[in-house]
Amino acid sequence: MSTQAVPRSRAITGFVLSAFAVALCPLAMWLIDAELIAAGDTRWRTATITLAVGTHVIYLVSFFRARYADPLILPLVVALNSVGLAMIYRIDLTTSADAGESQVMWTGVAMGAAMLVLVALKNHRVLRKVTYISLAVSIVLLLLPLIPRLGLEINGARIWVSVAGRTFQPGEIAKITLAIFFAGYLSTHRDLILLAGKRVGPVHLPRFKDLAPMFIAWLVSIGVLVFQRDLGSAILFFGLFMAMLFLATGQITWIALGLLFVAAGGFLAYNFISHVHYRISSWIHAFDPEVYNQPVGGSGQIVQGVFGLASGGLFGRGWGSGRPDLVAYSNSDMIVTALGEELGLLGLGAILMVFLLLVSRGFRAALGVRDAFGKLLAAGLSAVIVLQLFVVIGGVTRLIPLTGLTTPFMSAGGSSLLANWVIAALLIAISHSARAPQVVDAFSDQDAVAGSIAASEGHEGATSVISRISDEQANAAGGGR
Repeated sequence: MSTQAVPRSRAITGFVLSAFAVALCPLAMWLIDAELIAAGDTRWRTATITLAVGTHVIYLVSFFRARYADPLILPLVVALNSVGLAMIYRIDLTTSADAGESQVMWTGVAMGAAMLVLVALKNHRVLRKVTYISLAVSIVLLLLPLIPRLGLEINGARIWVSVAGRTFQPGEIAKITLAIFFAGYLSTHRDLILLAGKRVGPVHLPRFKDLAPMFIAWLVSIGVLVFQRDLGSAILFFGLFMAMLFLATGQITWIALGLLFVAAGGFLAYNFISHVHYRISSWIHAFDPEVYNQPVGGSGQIVQGVFGLASGGLFGRGWGSGRPDLVAYSNSDMIVTALGEELGLLGLGAILMVFLLLVSRGFRAALGVRDAFGKLLAAGLSAVIVLQLFVVIGGVTRLIPLTGLTTPFMSAGGSSLLANWVIAALLIAISHSARAPQVVDAFSDQDAVAGSIAASEGHEGATSVISRISDEQANAAGGGR
């Protein structure tokens, strides 16, 4: 038996970086309006205490339950949450809203949920046992907003449920359960998808029955568009499946088929779903005042957001010096434009770099973990953040139609914040499995088995067997811990 070199836990590094991330919130609020804070405004204190307590409780739980986790994931998430709280606080000052207080409350709830995930999830491999349960839960969550008296329609989209006077978006949780289902399904059927079917020249054509999951994902996306009238969620769900399918197989053929499904679905949605038709028309004709006879172009929200980004320039107008109140939903759907106006291109670029670091650490955990399920789950959850950020920024900059999705960890919205903190907790747990020291055989039996198969079936068959044996050993190890 041989032992891998024991990696450092780097717990002190994570603690120091987390403390700096928490400090961003009161510092930004002080820069926004120092006189108001000096006059006795206590909102900054509530936000700081919530962040500090939640962050360090999660840190302590991680120290005992996931000591070898990536030390950068938690500080990066806290930094984004801190800047988001400060921006919502700043917008509240000009709009007389109280979204900041609600966001602080949801921050505490989301951090508590992340802590519970780290406590309950001893090994991420146990989630593979609930692959099809996750699919059933996803379907239930997506159907909840359609139930009479429970579902709630806001701004033309029926994606919320109302419970005890508060609204919640079940689709935010569904993206996590769908990622678990896709990871479990693809890790089990990867070899079948890769090897079955016909090959015509360099193109691998999968069997028709292997197209069933993609067809189901396409139908779910169209169903979300038709019944819930939510373009953003439809793009996110189908994009998640396509990203995980490509990560599992590496086949460009599947991506091409997925694009065909997207083109067909987009054509049908534009011509037969009024909500989608309006979204696309307001995107194309945003600056045309004759389309909908509005005072500021075909979409006042998009136009004012673009003007806000332009007025920020390179260095921004400074905290508290912009006019984010001129943009509708500036604290949720359009918070990127508010940040760009007051922090400028450099400040917004720094925020995007934080997202880049967070996603890269998620993919780093996917590369380091040994089992295929963990690899796909970490990569899929990281892809969710990328897709959601792309859809949001693409919408506010008129690259793609505006969809109404929220910026992860930053926009006002309790369900989005809760779901993204759970994603962060899952990435922390998976990164611990990737970096924790493990005892391995110096020469395992699987090498001999793979060698004999390689002699008779070729390298591709041996590689497939190695992957399968490794997964079985990893699952056995996970079940015995």
